Amino acid sequence: MNLKIYKRDGSVGSDSVEIPDSLLALEPNQHAIWLAVRAEEAAGRQGTHKTKSRSYVRGGGRKPFKQKGRGVARQGSSRSPLNPGGGTIFGPMPHTYAVGVPQKVKVLARRSAFVLKAREDRIRVLEDFSLDAPKTRDMAKMIAKMELADQKVLFLTPDYNDNIARSVRNLPGAGATRAASASTRDMLNCSTILIQKSAVEALLKGLSHAA
Repeated sequence: MNLKIYKRDGSVGSDSVEIPDSLLALEPNQHAIWLAVRAEEAAGRQGTHKTKSRSYVRGGGRKPFKQKGRGVARQGSSRSPLNPGGGTIFGPMPHTYAVGVPQKVKVLARRSAFVLKAREDRIRVLEDFSLDAPKTRDMAKMIAKMELADQKVLFLTPDYNDNIARSVRNLPGAGATRAASASTRDMLNCSTILIQKSAVEALLKGLSHAA
């Protein structure tokens, strides 16, 4: 599969890059995609929620009343969950939500996401360019010339480019990341993927591992 290289003015150049047919022949694995996306979203949870069990509530050092003779149930501490101000039973405690995913499953999920976008003709290769400073207006004009103004666009660059990242972060739905680190969720959570020409090799290298 050959992808034409677009210019910044939205026109299609004469050059193209080749995507291996062996990669596009993969049958997308929906379960692998689900596992990878679930793991990424779970890793983003803070897990800092906390309630106080009876072990953490202040007080309760002495028996609140004598054992017998009051006609009520016996108690040994005022920190009991049965009392006002007592501990919480089975309340949320700090913990990690991280879910492990095998490396082969991660690669399979990324390949599946890429193939889905390729089959939908949602991948475009863009000529290499650089910005001297963050310019959101210039990026917005370029996206508009490519008829992608109302879409979620993901820019993939060979290395982290601070000027490009800062230029697109104020555009609704747009984002930028390194091609080698683009996750399954990144590729699925956009309408179109714009890959700089020099980033194609890095992306294909990350997707070429057998899964």
